[in-house]
Amino acid sequence: MAVLFSELLVPGWADGEKIGLSEITGEISLPCHDADPELFFDEMPGRVALAKSLCGNCPMRSACLEGALSRQEPCGVWGGELFVDGETVTAKRTVGRPRLTPVIVAPCQEDEALAS
Repeated sequence: MAVLFSELLVPGWADGEKIGLSEITGEISLPCHDADPELFFDEMPGRVALAKSLCGNCPMRSACLEGALSRQEPCGVWGGELFVDGETVTAKRTVGRPRLTPVIVAPCQEDEALAS
């Protein structure tokens, strides 16, 4: 599915008065705007888990995920899901042979302190 650039623009952006994110979300504070943007594109499993957890209670989560799917985002955490090569995956593949049992990665306390 192809998405035109004009479809990605915020409604009203090109019509004289330009509007920003606050006009769309109101006074809602988005977790991705309060955290370090690099967190959502990190390679470390713990940092990726932290980025996903920040999306947990976001009011724009479903819209963010829908937009990322329509744009086939090449990488990063969008709407609480991890994208690699335009598709959602549970975890990034690490170097070497795949494990026989999956490793559950929880965000470490140091990473949580960085996000707040």
